[in-house]
Amino acid sequence: MTSPRQKRQGQRQPQLGPIGSEFGAHSTADDVLGGIDLSGRTALVTGGYSGLGLEITRALSRAGAHVVVPARRPGAARDALRGTERVEVRELDLADQPSVTRFADGFLDTHATLDLLINNAGVMACPETRVGPDGTWESHFAINHLGHYALVNHLYPALSSGTARVVSVASSGHFLSGIRWSDPHFHDGYDRWRAYAQSKTANALFALHLNSLSAHGTGPQAFSVHPGSILTPLQRHIPREEQIAQGWMAPDGTPARGFKSPARGAATAVWAATSPLLDAHGGAYCQDCDIAGPATTEDMLIGGVKPWATDPEAAARLWQLSAELTGLSVA
Repeated sequence: MTSPRQKRQGQRQPQLGPIGSEFGAHSTADDVLGGIDLSGRTALVTGGYSGLGLEITRALSRAGAHVVVPARRPGAARDALRGTERVEVRELDLADQPSVTRFADGFLDTHATLDLLINNAGVMACPETRVGPDGTWESHFAINHLGHYALVNHLYPALSSGTARVVSVASSGHFLSGIRWSDPHFHDGYDRWRAYAQSKTANALFALHLNSLSAHGTGPQAFSVHPGSILTPLQRHIPREEQIAQGWMAPDGTPARGFKSPARGAATAVWAATSPLLDAHGGAYCQDCDIAGPATTEDMLIGGVKPWATDPEAAARLWQLSAELTGLSVA
């Protein structure tokens, strides 16, 4: 019998285009997990106490998983998750590399394995903010990408079962920018939307290269996902008037046509974390509970994936840059 690991050895270019999932844009996380028993499995969901992440955490818990939720605000996380079974909250600030190290060390002291890791936390279009060891890292790149990069590298020993999966929550926001190799931290003029876009491209490239590193060993299989357009606290830095002007919501605050509920938005991440259909398709970029095809328009509601987010050479280059910045690399 061929194992999932054997099936994906040597894969370089990710699959583009649907593979026939029975789920779609209107499926919820609970739909995807129907009939799946995650008892005895350990999952970790960054940002798992708000918006999309809260839906992911609850769905995984209902399926029987023990869910670890790292939180910059542990008290708020415990309040949000009150009544949710098999949930463990631990402190973590993805903007602070020493905090990532402390969290990972504590996790490894108490958990031998990690089966599912969903890198969901992030910021969007926030004011210019500098973080990092020397206070020069642009916050979108530092939190959305480098924080998760460091987390996965630290937790890699627990992800070595050969069946573990890592899912990075990206976005069609990547349409607006590839990696700005000459100025990834926006020292030469800050643009909040391009900063967000670059970080979402980084999420996709990170999953692509992580999967390639694991393909010949015992590391995790990795995927990136576009959850769809959803109104959640992620938009906290965007004034209501701007969201209306962007066409995201009606004046009464209801989401625009084509936007998903958080329960539907959570479905693709959960599907990527659990679907056996993806066993031979590591590194793929997914949307609407299937593998996305190439983006053929600039319409982010339609989605798809741009070539700069599926380029193995760019993925390897980003991994090298991230290793230099953080001092970490599993390979």
